[in-house]
Formats: sequence, C-alpha cells, structure tokens
Amino acid sequence: MTKSIDFYFDFISPYSYLAHKKLDILYKKININYKPILLGGLHKLGGITAPAFNKHKMKNMKNDCELVAVKNKIEFIWNSKFPINSLYLMRGYIAVKDEMKKIFLDSCFDAYWKENLDITDEKNINKILQKVGLNRDEFLENIQNQKIKDELKELTQKAFDKDIFGAPTFIVNNKIFWGQDRLDYAIDEYNS
Repeated sequence: MTKSIDFYFDFISPYSYLAHKKLDILYKKININYKPILLGGLHKLGGITAPAFNKHKMKNMKNDCELVAVKNKIEFIWNSKFPINSLYLMRGYIAVKDEMKKIFLDSCFDAYWKENLDITDEKNINKILQKVGLNRDEFLENIQNQKIKDELKELTQKAFDKDIFGAPTFIVNNKIFWGQDRLDYAIDEYNS
C-alpha cells in the first residue's frame, strides 16, 4: 500500500491555499489525497463560529496569512470578497475528471488567493473553466447533480466524524494534523 497524506481543504480557506502551495513548492514527491469539504458545513456540524465572523480573529488571520506567504515566497493577496460561499466550486472539484482535478484545484485557489477574484461571480467562474478546459454547461449541470451534492455532504460529515473541525487538516497514518503550520509535522509522519 502506498503511503499518502489526506489533505482536507476548502477553497475559501486561506490556510488551505498556503498549505497547497507549500506542498507544491517543497514537497513535490508526496502522495496527496485531496479531500474536499465544505468548511461552513463542518463549522455548522461542530457549532464553531468561523474566524471570518470575529473581527479580532479576522484581523489576526489576515496578518498571519501574509506572514506565512512572505516567509514561504508564496504569491498571496487577501481576497477583498472574503468570505464567500464556495459550495459550487467545491462541488465542481468532485465533479471534474480525475486528470483535471489538479489544474482545477490550482486555478480555483489561484483565482481567489493570488488574483483576488470573486470566484462566485459567473464571469470569473467562466475564466476558471476556460483555463481548465471544461465545458461551462456541462460543469453547471454536474454541480447540480444530486450525487455530487450528496458526495460533498458525505465527505464533510465523514471529516467531522473523524474529529476534523477546520481546514486544512492532514491525516497521515491515522494521525490528525490541523492547520498549515502543522504541515511539517504531517510530512515528518509521512516520512517516518
């Protein structure tokens, strides 16, 4: 069996973006299983108020993300539309074919956290779909498919059942590592 890291993420999470970029920059040979979740749904299940809705935490989170980005030489812009509802694009990640998931993931993260685009805006979604090479009508039909809707709900519920409460979270060897600042610990576990 091949060793891997389960990476629970949501496009709305700046820390998920930073962890994703760190993995791309520093750990190219790591086997990663991307696990899309709906962060808002996870917070609701856990009775958690997201930092985005607490002005003191929000200010700190923005500053913290900028520090992490600079230290790791990651292009990052705090999105002026934060927070948004990432539901459609999270469903989209599930709906796209496996061979297109990585470019879809990169395109969505970059659009939101590097290019400061509102990824709920139809014209910006269309830009992402064009970049990835996806048919807009087919994509919009797929994200309304009940099977896709149920799969995102199920993935979010399963994450909650594993005691995951935020994004990013990494699981390696059945051990949970929460937060982009614990990525190095997850990598150590992966390499052990």
